[in-house]
Amino acid sequence: MQKSLLTQTLFRFAGLTQHRLAGHGLQVHRDSDVNSVKTKFAFTEENMKRVHAIMSNYPEGHKAGAVMPVLDLAQRQHGWLPISAMHEVARILGMPRMRVYEVATFYTMFNRQPVGKYFLQVCATTPCMLRGAEDITETIMKKLGIRPGESTKDGLFTLAEVECLGACVNAPMVQINDDYYEDLTPSDMNEILDELKAGKRPLPGPRSGRLAAEPLTGLTSLTEPLKGPGFGLQEGL
Repeated sequence: MQKSLLTQTLFRFAGLTQHRLAGHGLQVHRDSDVNSVKTKFAFTEENMKRVHAIMSNYPEGHKAGAVMPVLDLAQRQHGWLPISAMHEVARILGMPRMRVYEVATFYTMFNRQPVGKYFLQVCATTPCMLRGAEDITETIMKKLGIRPGESTKDGLFTLAEVECLGACVNAPMVQINDDYYEDLTPSDMNEILDELKAGKRPLPGPRSGRLAAEPLTGLTSLTEPLKGPGFGLQEGL
């Protein structure tokens, strides 16, 4: 007997939820060969100047407010965020290590396990899902031979399914490192991956030809010439 639409949806959601969680990792730390207190980390001289510049934005007694940008700088230098980098940030900012752990485990922007040179984050929230996000994920899986939460053997790509990335009007979309790629089709995704493999940076933004998030069918507002100064005011004013 054919399953009801609700049953199919529930089974599908359960499978997707399990799939997504595979890419998020544990909230607690587990030592590994590449991620332990023995993992070497120290800010470069240039980045230490950036750290001090960031800290200067905060008054004395509140330097801990710099924890997010300094953690981000550590991640950009190392490629991901080992626990030893968290300890170094805690030392520099003069704050308990636990407070740094709380930030690093709460925000998914911090990668506490190694990721590839290109971190592919496919938005799988409702607007993107309705516009074909699953097709984009499947395209990446077939092209690279990996599933969400996995990296290619050459360390070039890591794939993850994530929650809303704030580009709903341009669904489906993928964030690759700091760049957004929007209005995607499977063909677009294949082309982007080929360019990345060739060492190129694909042009970020919508792939549909539109500039930003304007309607695909043309403007629906602000279609008349702008009114001049004083429009709508009473004559006495």
